[in-house]
Amino acid sequence: MLGQHHHRQSSSDISTFPEIILTSLQTPQDDEHLRNKTLILDVEGGLLRSPSIFPYFMLVAIEAGSFLRGLILLCLYPLLCCLPQEVELQIMVIVCFMGLSEEKVARVARATLPKYFLEDVGREGFEVLRGMKRVTGVCSLLPRIMVEPFLKEYMGLEVVVGREVKMIKGRYVGLLEKESEGKLEQAKFDETEMIGLGCSSSYFGYDHHQLFSWCKEVYLVTPEEKRKWSPLPRDQYPRPLIFHDGRLAFRPTPQATIAMFMWLPVALPLTLLRTLIFLNLPYPIAVAIGSVIGVTTRVINSPVHTGQVGSEPHAQPSSQGHLYVCNHRTLLDPVYISAMLNKQVSAVTYSVSRVTELISPIRTVRLTRNRDEDRTRMEQSLRLGDLVVCPEGTTCREPYLLRFSHLFAELVDEVYPVALVNWSSMFHGTSTGKSKYLDHFYFFMNPRPAYDVQFMDKMPTKMVIDGKRCESYEVANFVQGEIGRILGFQSTKLTRKEKYLRLAGNEGFADTKE
Repeated sequence: MLGQHHHRQSSSDISTFPEIILTSLQTPQDDEHLRNKTLILDVEGGLLRSPSIFPYFMLVAIEAGSFLRGLILLCLYPLLCCLPQEVELQIMVIVCFMGLSEEKVARVARATLPKYFLEDVGREGFEVLRGMKRVTGVCSLLPRIMVEPFLKEYMGLEVVVGREVKMIKGRYVGLLEKESEGKLEQAKFDETEMIGLGCSSSYFGYDHHQLFSWCKEVYLVTPEEKRKWSPLPRDQYPRPLIFHDGRLAFRPTPQATIAMFMWLPVALPLTLLRTLIFLNLPYPIAVAIGSVIGVTTRVINSPVHTGQVGSEPHAQPSSQGHLYVCNHRTLLDPVYISAMLNKQVSAVTYSVSRVTELISPIRTVRLTRNRDEDRTRMEQSLRLGDLVVCPEGTTCREPYLLRFSHLFAELVDEVYPVALVNWSSMFHGTSTGKSKYLDHFYFFMNPRPAYDVQFMDKMPTKMVIDGKRCESYEVANFVQGEIGRILGFQSTKLTRKEKYLRLAGNEGFADTKE
């Protein structure tokens, strides 16, 4: 221990102030005294590594508001650095929240912010949480609406207490309400079993004595010790991060946000140029020019050169085309497969906008969710030529594969799996929100967007294992597993519907008028 401070109770005190201990952080597994206690956690001080909350407000400003709102917040940053923290907080809340609906902010808090919070969690702080009997999160700076979904869904906290942003008729007015520590009474804890955890820099800067007066002891981590914390590894997340949304693909620190706004004047005309090249030029020329202007494409086991897939120059004529089955990263997946095959293919689509279909350089076949009708449309398309199918039904950014729909396994005797992976450094080319027709524009706005396209050996759909013919869903699971093995992705049973319900609160139907 570095030191202890004991606080005496005066006759006017309502509750006894806790014993405050500056200490090297111990986990409940290492310290029997901490095990099975109820923890009052200062989220910013005792869980997150970064002392700055600016990136989280920038995410709300851009993702729930607009790039203009984010630019205003960035321009105010030098001023914010010179102001007291409470004034700084109030200004950021005004800029980021004023005029926004509760629904928009709640969606960003549910679908976007958890990824950035998880990347900011300190492994040392999380180890303390993991061994506690019960944990209540207290946010001294971030409004409750921003943090509660992350703490409850990913950290497993039961109660979250934080400051509220005032609303009028469902829209935020940009003013913070005063702290209400009385909300802790809702937890109904046994005070004799409660301890607090926070950071000494924030503890002595705010009225945390009232907050932590519920605790018998308060453990404080010094800023120097927090700087040594390591990020929580992905494989130790309490809940896997499979789904997340938002356009930004980086943590919007002030420096990174400045770089983004400096890049935007170049990115807007560049994405139009890249799009026009892919739409109007022959694929070999488009890929070659694309590499010159920053679009990186790599093909593995190219069928054009090996003759293993797609070309088969000496094969007998077939009554139907090849069926290519791929995982789904962006709307450009079928376009890249078509480019790597150096021939036109068709692609099935599910609830995409009319704008996307109109500007697509390949033929699209819209599915209806009616199994018989979809089967007919896909069979007709195969009779016309090659077809690309994304059985996941929706994109997934993380190294996971969603459940494959098994209809494709009932159409042909063999399929040609394709494993896809892409990289974005600044903007994500997918979204569950409105204006999904802009997805490919956002992908091409990245400084160096990249795609890997790996063609795999063809697989039969009429499989027999242990003398028993496999069902179509078993074939789909096998294809999913093989693509996952090639990419190093983990297969899941999650579906398109579950993704959209979790991120957007709907089943993912696009506005076809867009």
